[in-house]
Amino acid sequence: MNVSENPPRELRAASEAALEWINATHGSHYEITGIIDADDTVAQAREGSFELGLVLCDGDACAREQVVVEHSAEGFRVSAADVDDPLIPPLLDPPIGVRAGWLNAQLDKHKFVVLVFYRGLW
Repeated sequence: MNVSENPPRELRAASEAALEWINATHGSHYEITGIIDADDTVAQAREGSFELGLVLCDGDACAREQVVVEHSAEGFRVSAADVDDPLIPPLLDPPIGVRAGWLNAQLDKHKFVVLVFYRGLW
């Protein structure tokens, strides 16, 4: 699994449509912080409908979402993908840039911060 921080040009519109759908469905305010296997996804996108793996963060909570994206007359139709991959948990440790920003914000508010790591999550 390769994670790219920025969506390739070919996937930007689909990524934004997926993000809008995910935020509306979950009532969240996620931002895209990574695209999973972007090169493979670009190749699949040329063939029609494709699965898009996103790493999303909302504050200090990050998640992996897998969606199916289909081209439509209105732009894109997005739906949840069936994911049965035990190797990649749905909740993820935030990417380094997000974690550093959060940590700096906490250190501005407090004299010290205790980080607890549990099963790969913080």
